[in-house]
Amino acid sequence: MIAVIDYGAGNLQSVVKALNYIDCECVITDDKKTILECEGAILPGVGSFEDAMNCLIKTGCDRAVCDFVNTGKPLLGICLGLQLLFDESEESPGVRGLGLLKGSVRRIPDNNGSLKIPHMGWNSLDIKIRKGLFKDIEGEPYVYFVHSYYLHAEDRSIVSSNTEYGTLIDASVSAGNIYATQFHPEKSGDVGLRILENFVAICRR
Repeated sequence: MIAVIDYGAGNLQSVVKALNYIDCECVITDDKKTILECEGAILPGVGSFEDAMNCLIKTGCDRAVCDFVNTGKPLLGICLGLQLLFDESEESPGVRGLGLLKGSVRRIPDNNGSLKIPHMGWNSLDIKIRKGLFKDIEGEPYVYFVHSYYLHAEDRSIVSSNTEYGTLIDASVSAGNIYATQFHPEKSGDVGLRILENFVAICRR
């Protein structure tokens, strides 16, 4: 069973639909006990960093996420869910993130207006770690992004893929039992489904 964490700021239905498609049993929940009992958990996210953190704190899901990570079970952050795992974001100065990983979340430069922000659409990945989420995924697959801010991880060894859009973007990370993607695997076709299948396989080990 995978917990899809419902804190009021996530795109839950598309994630659940993708999990159902790959025959993965899941539950949408904000209940800490239920989350901790699951084999794995997914932290989705849409909207602003500040609003999402406020929702996490209001629902108590901030502690639930941290306590879940401490169990050693796999957690997958998606899009804003990746950014929330870090200390802070330029989008919301002074607002503290979950602080589970170290790095800076920065605004994508528009290169003097030559790039459209938000970055929305398909970009190829330069995969650095071909295991975990990217097990048996070859080449430079295209995945779907929707974001205006991007991660630059402090520890470069946790970066499992990059993409380029005006700057070098850390598109995913893998740090112990924490996995996260800036892109949306649930909207990334067959490649995205394979990434979710790989996450589910990690949870079932």
